[in-house]
Amino acid sequence: MLDVDEAVFDVVEQIPRGRVSTYGAIGRLVGVGPRRVARALSSGGGAVPWFRVVRADGTVAEPVRVRQLELLASEGVPMRNGRIDLAAVGWPDRDTDVVPRDDAASSTIINRDDAGGGPRAIG
Repeated sequence: MLDVDEAVFDVVEQIPRGRVSTYGAIGRLVGVGPRRVARALSSGGGAVPWFRVVRADGTVAEPVRVRQLELLASEGVPMRNGRIDLAAVGWPDRDTDVVPRDDAASSTIINRDDAGGGPRAIG
């Protein structure tokens, strides 16, 4: 359980300032469902930029809505009617499919090439 939490935290720490990800995207990177990601962040994600993780529709969780929107606005994240513009600031980039390495403690990023040859280090 703790290993999953740590993997979630490691991925969330890699979300760049001014960008956001979704619970589902983080879950796919870690190998768990979006609810498990939410549980990890709600139980101990205060030390990571938890506010950069939103729902798939670009909305934020009600219990932290005001604070999360304030923090995202302070980073210049575009919003409209209380929703984040995921097309503009979603992470990882869908066109490059940038994902963290398997050893999430590393800051190296892997880019999965479209040729099916597997991951290759970038950056």
